[in-house]
Amino acid sequence: MTAVMSVVVPAHDEETIIGRLLHSLVSSDAKGRLEIVVVANGCHDHTAAIAAAVSPRIRVVQIAATSKVAALNAGDAAASVFPRAYVDADVEVCADALLAVASRLAGAGSPDAANAFVGAPELRVDTAGASLPVRQYYRVWEYSRYRGSGHVGSGVYVLSKSGRARFDQFPDVIADDRFVQQLFAPEERATVDEYSFTVPAPRTFRALLNRATRIASGNRQLAVAYPALAAGSPTPRFTALIKRVAVRPSLWLALGTYCCGYAIPRLRARRLESVNQAPGWNRDDTTRVSA
Repeated sequence: MTAVMSVVVPAHDEETIIGRLLHSLVSSDAKGRLEIVVVANGCHDHTAAIAAAVSPRIRVVQIAATSKVAALNAGDAAASVFPRAYVDADVEVCADALLAVASRLAGAGSPDAANAFVGAPELRVDTAGASLPVRQYYRVWEYSRYRGSGHVGSGVYVLSKSGRARFDQFPDVIADDRFVQQLFAPEERATVDEYSFTVPAPRTFRALLNRATRIASGNRQLAVAYPALAAGSPTPRFTALIKRVAVRPSLWLALGTYCCGYAIPRLRARRLESVNQAPGWNRDDTTRVSA
């Protein structure tokens, strides 16, 4: 069967986990509906070899630069089909979930879907194996509006051909997913609630803070480089979250942990910005365990 969508997977030193995602995609796609392109960028391990060994259907591209953005652009150059999914190596998602988003972008099954240019399955966070403070943080996070309708990114997003035409190459920014999301009005985004993808939570609170610092720095960088794409102030959203949690006494203790996880990365990001220092990759290696 001819592929009906492409999947681009940027991967830097992901030998311990890349097989999990790829086996899931291949095993759930017996008809060969996905064109899968893995871009091993700046790897010093066996990521490329492991990816190639999963299936002859998988095309592996290797580039010297250690850069997710460079990998996304190299993947675009190698891929040939739209809609096109961009999937982080550490997420768990099946072919049906990606194909459902592709179908929604094509207008199937929803009268207003023809207006959507970008989409994603519903985001879920797996806290199994995470420390108590991390689990407490995500207990409160579950009540945030972060995963509201129209949220894309956080590891998976799918663009239609028209949606991808909104920009040329991926720009050199930290927050590529937020850049893509903010190119589209809320009514131009689609969340397919019937399917989900899973992102592993950091195992330690320090790892959570480091990852959140990178996200906060990326958001600040994007606001400076592309002010027209800047979203509204997070303060009203945070205030609304506090109100939702306030009526749930069982979450009051967890709220203190959440506030630390919310405020500290933003303070760190401001400090890094004030001294003109990049946040570094801050990759969460606590979740890079053998699959």
